[in-house]
Amino acid sequence: MTPRDLIPVGVILGAHGIRGDVKIKSFTADPSAFSSYGPLAASDGRIFEITKSKAATDHFICTLKGVTDRNQSEALKGTELLVAREKLPKLPEGEFYLSDLNGKELEAGGNSLGHIVGFQNYGAGDLMELQSGELVPVSFITRVAEKVLVDLPEGYLDEAEAP
Repeated sequence: MTPRDLIPVGVILGAHGIRGDVKIKSFTADPSAFSSYGPLAASDGRIFEITKSKAATDHFICTLKGVTDRNQSEALKGTELLVAREKLPKLPEGEFYLSDLNGKELEAGGNSLGHIVGFQNYGAGDLMELQSGELVPVSFITRVAEKVLVDLPEGYLDEAEAP
């Protein structure tokens, strides 16, 4: 399987309690859906099976098969959980998975802003990260094809002037 065949559906935030449970942040549109796709993979090839999942405030507390103590669960912090693309629901016209945008050129008003190299989310929504380090909200996307087109507010990428 190639990396484009695997879609991130969550990330392990850290340990919960002493019995090996983990806190997982969901990336799925329906937050609880990540636990229903069957075993989840890590980029290093490890496979994780969720045996129990319950919702918390902004994450899920999950029991993973074979993870039985806090030391094991702490070691998993930051592990991205991936699922094979074919296990995910077919997307309606005009929708896309963020991972499909990786490597694409971002364009605004006919000008190239660079290539998308990743995504960030600091709580206010998903941001596309460009190779220059600039961050552009996903919500500004107007079209996805060979290039990703965005409609930016006037002056969005202008550098702030020092007083």
